[in-house]
Amino acid sequence: MSSPAADRPPLRLLHLEDSALDHDLAMAQLQRAGLRVVARRVDNEAGFRLALAEQEWDIVLSDFNLPGFSGLQAQEILKAGGVSVPFILVSGEIGEDTAVAAMRNGASDYLIKNNLARLAPAVEHAIEAGHERHRRLQADRELAASRERLSELAQHLQTSIEMERAAIAREIHDDVGGGLTAIKFDLAWISRHVDAPGVQQRVASALETVDLAIEASQRIMHNLRPAILEQGLVAALQWMASRFEKRNGATCVFRTSHETLLLPAGVPLVAYRFAQEALTNISKHAAATRVSIDLTLARGVLSLEVTDNGRGLSAADLAKARSFGLRGLQERAGTVGGWVDISSSDTGTVVMLSVPMRGKGDPRQESLYEDEAGHDPSTWGDA
Repeated sequence: MSSPAADRPPLRLLHLEDSALDHDLAMAQLQRAGLRVVARRVDNEAGFRLALAEQEWDIVLSDFNLPGFSGLQAQEILKAGGVSVPFILVSGEIGEDTAVAAMRNGASDYLIKNNLARLAPAVEHAIEAGHERHRRLQADRELAASRERLSELAQHLQTSIEMERAAIAREIHDDVGGGLTAIKFDLAWISRHVDAPGVQQRVASALETVDLAIEASQRIMHNLRPAILEQGLVAALQWMASRFEKRNGATCVFRTSHETLLLPAGVPLVAYRFAQEALTNISKHAAATRVSIDLTLARGVLSLEVTDNGRGLSAADLAKARSFGLRGLQERAGTVGGWVDISSSDTGTVVMLSVPMRGKGDPRQESLYEDEAGHDPSTWGDA
């Protein structure tokens, strides 16, 4: 029966050695250990570079001192060329400091020429470690590629969701809003042309119901598609802070470093949704009495910070398996190259969105939907 070593292909070994006798001794040591080796000896830098260019190698053995060349220089050549191959120094005069420097520079091992008993185990260990490193790097690349695909999918889903929201909002405006407005006009006409008290009472009740329906439709559509963003991110956040204060009875202060901001496409919507989600979490969980929203653009980075004085988030809150709101903030920020930082204690929580600005904005870039610029649904129901 053949041994496992015999079944494996021979090792391709590049030996940087100026002594033919030392080369023969090293090869004999490997053969006695049962290793099949196809070796090539070179003794200068030019030969070393040529051998690296002509084929791939499983391992490199290198003397430390050669005429006009050294093992450390050979390591630098491998590193500069991006060649990932196990490298073992075999020398008769290597010092401890030099050996440590070689190991720090990526050498797999170092041996003394007058004690080659450890050569074969060192070669096998270095090759196995190299294979393990290659497998780990391959796994890391596959993981990075998987994360990139997941990020692209999340971005696609976010874009699809916003497009679907815009389509639904448009239908609500055109169909539901238009129908409710028409009914309001008809009821107003009836009220002007019928004097019966009973009819007038029913008409007034119907008008009140229609007004509530119009208000609900406006609110739903605004949540789906924030038309206020057509006036710019600053105006939208001012309105959001005012609305939060009225609904929750908590002080909400908005501060900004710029009265107007010209931002790349997509960034205003991400910032708006970030603030919306942060305020929603505060409203549901924080029991805060004071909230501040700070928008700044400095050193090429847009920062949006939402701070509250509520109960804070515990480690358990942040680690909840179904904490999709916070994860959604991270994923949404990633779609425009940004990130989210969260800091919390028992005195409150700070949630910050940071987005690098890679170029100057264009006044046209803040428009969310190309076909609906200037389209304001808040005009429904004016009879």
